[in-house]
Amino acid sequence: MRKTTWLSNQFLIAMPSLTDPNFYRSVTYMCEHNAEGAMGIVINQPLELTFGDVLQEMSLETADDELRKQAIYLGGPVQPDRGFVIHSPLGSWDSTLRVTADIGVTASRDIIAAIAAKQGPQRSLIALGYASWGAGQLERELSENTWLTGPADSEIIFDMPVARRWRAAASLVGVDLATISTDIGHA
Repeated sequence: MRKTTWLSNQFLIAMPSLTDPNFYRSVTYMCEHNAEGAMGIVINQPLELTFGDVLQEMSLETADDELRKQAIYLGGPVQPDRGFVIHSPLGSWDSTLRVTADIGVTASRDIIAAIAAKQGPQRSLIALGYASWGAGQLERELSENTWLTGPADSEIIFDMPVARRWRAAASLVGVDLATISTDIGHA
């Protein structure tokens, strides 16, 4: 019997042939993966929304103009009206999924208010929505070569310019996505 490898704290990198607009050239940070399914947040699809827009919607304020301009990401097609914050360090927030000893994903108002007050985690990425796979679905997609997997890197999540994240994530496992053909051949 084949042992399943769980992909929590890994990157799920869309192969060039994946044309689904929700995941085209996406990098998804895998927050949880087990026998029941998987959940991740896309980290390289910025929306036209800013943190200032989110604060206004939540009736919160910040005095920091740069913080107000911070990009908000489309984390995935599931519940696109719900916010998620990937952050480091973990901290003590109302609703946090601990991914590693240093990285968590929080979906509660208190972390947004803390970030606005400059009392939040040192590093954060805010997304609306998430990606989800049912039991066995992600494993099937992996066997169909829809995705490339590799180790997560906090620099790519929090610091790297968005346009470089897809190729940078693949390069962590030695893959140059520019050299991969999207044509499918048959022998």
